[in-house]
Amino acid sequence: MKRSIVKLKKSRVNLFLKKHKKYAPLLFFIAGFTWDSFTLGRIDRLYDIVILCTYMCLLTLSIYFFNLVGNKKRRNSFLKKYGNYLPLAIQFFLGGLTSAYVIYFSRSVSLSKTASFFVILVIVLFANEFFKKRISNKYFQFCAYYFVNFTFFSFFLPLMLKEMNTTIFLISGAISLVSTFILVTLVYRTSDSARVEIVKRKMMFMIFAIYLSINMFYYFKLIPPVPLALDKGVVAYNIDVKNGYYEVTYEVDDWYVFWRDHKINFSRYSNKPVYVFTSIFAPTDLKKKIYHQWKWYNNELETWENSDKIGFEIIGGRDNGYRGYSYKENVKDGEWKVEVITDEDLVLGVVDFNISTQKAVLKPILITKMY
Repeated sequence: MKRSIVKLKKSRVNLFLKKHKKYAPLLFFIAGFTWDSFTLGRIDRLYDIVILCTYMCLLTLSIYFFNLVGNKKRRNSFLKKYGNYLPLAIQFFLGGLTSAYVIYFSRSVSLSKTASFFVILVIVLFANEFFKKRISNKYFQFCAYYFVNFTFFSFFLPLMLKEMNTTIFLISGAISLVSTFILVTLVYRTSDSARVEIVKRKMMFMIFAIYLSINMFYYFKLIPPVPLALDKGVVAYNIDVKNGYYEVTYEVDDWYVFWRDHKINFSRYSNKPVYVFTSIFAPTDLKKKIYHQWKWYNNELETWENSDKIGFEIIGGRDNGYRGYSYKENVKDGEWKVEVITDEDLVLGVVDFNISTQKAVLKPILITKMY
């Protein structure tokens, strides 16, 4: 055993990590994010599910074994040989999970009111770069672990059950809460350092506070309804359905406005309807009622007024999303938006535009795309 430990310490990998110790966490952070960006596709794809389940399991094991390093009873064990690599493993798996969440949660046309939760994900993602400096702080370890654990189950259960609603979200939170408490208790009982560094009640309180915070985000509709995602949202002049395809006619924006396809200023030259086309990704066999909530901004009252609410049921499985549209006649000039929402009023995204009735001869330059 001693020979193998000496050999490992003199290995090229260990010497490289020792030499570049300052930059190793950043390299593992970039590696985890880059790997996910190139390999993750559909959230319901078997490869993606296996990868995320593997990350979650290995993160759990890495945290558990890391907390056993230094135990007197385990000095000559596997942990002494590989213990130095566990902080990097934790960072890689935590970075892999958070980067995957950022990728999945960012696939809506507009983050709108859900941007706050997305920002938290991004902060956790970049904070992971400095995780190694805080790895000795067990409160930080388990709080970060619980956050990614809850997020994991919040979309993993709907994938497995082919259904998503408030009850399933609450069950996801309960499972993640129980599983994290079990890990904390197991570490506390088997780790000498944990019993010294952790005040058990304080740890449980911090984790439960995160649990309540995430539920508050859900209650106030601030969490994107992953695994659903708004793939496309366009305000259009006309929509025709032919041979199973949607012919969408709309005005494109300037080339440098890369985050939006349609032009935000919608010019009406007649009393024709205004259309909004959306395509929504949903996992295979998942059925869900979706609504287009039309809203008009009242400048006098400085508030959004609800107009039409048009619903349709989507069925998951199509690569480019389930297509649907709504339209409105006799619209007023001014600022409009169409919120794409679920039964629980969770926002998938927002299609915003400004309507102005024009009397000019020149008409907008329109294109027609097939979806």
